[in-house]
Amino acid sequence: MVQAVQGAGVVVTGAGGGIGAALARRFAAEGAKVVVNDLDAARTAAVAEEIGGIALPGDASAIADEARDALGGAVDVYCANAGLASGGSEAAGEEVWAQAWDVNVMAHVRAAEALLPHWLERGAGRFVSTVSAAGLLTMIGAAPYSVTKHGAYAFAEWLSLTYRHRGIKVHAICPQGVRTDMLAATGSAGDLVLQPTAIEPEDVADALFKGIEEDRFLILPHPEVAGFYQARAADPDRWLTGMNHLQRKWEETR
Repeated sequence: MVQAVQGAGVVVTGAGGGIGAALARRFAAEGAKVVVNDLDAARTAAVAEEIGGIALPGDASAIADEARDALGGAVDVYCANAGLASGGSEAAGEEVWAQAWDVNVMAHVRAAEALLPHWLERGAGRFVSTVSAAGLLTMIGAAPYSVTKHGAYAFAEWLSLTYRHRGIKVHAICPQGVRTDMLAATGSAGDLVLQPTAIEPEDVADALFKGIEEDRFLILPHPEVAGFYQARAADPDRWLTGMNHLQRKWEETR
């Protein structure tokens, strides 16, 4: 058992399935009281009933205060997990870009705005951001997703460097492919890039809990991402040439 989460009040957004459901199950198994949030009310209720949690369906951007009340006045851990895998190019459409920005970045900002006054007052709080390896690297065929996941990572990083001396713990989870409905929706690009090394949602939960125990900011369920990230920073042109090769390979299969 991870002592840091025993008896904690935890919120997991996007927890009706996939990574969110795996996180909710793991927190509950570790002795936390869990609020399960998802837009899908039926899936929210099912996961909450399974783990003995509290179902709170609705928009993840606006549940922090209600979740605090449901937990008896305090949220100890907030998992900003809900996300959109928006594909397309620069021409994806203003509404696609706006929705990706709202869900993948601004929902995190709104949650932090609601939670931080309480956390800073008591000198403790934990913010878990489900980002993606695309937030460290990029993803072919998915400009809105890649750009907004970079934003989600940047916000998590900013929270950590700004508030860590005041007791705020921040974790950014950056997996590659995870066997979820979201991966299935990525189509041929996901088949090429993500499926070969895809892992289970439970593996992501395991990686997070190991990171909590080790007090690490960056959580890499696919350890090889660290090498890719270093290569990107060390020689951007070489890395971009390699990614462009992958892009051309994908174009040939479409």
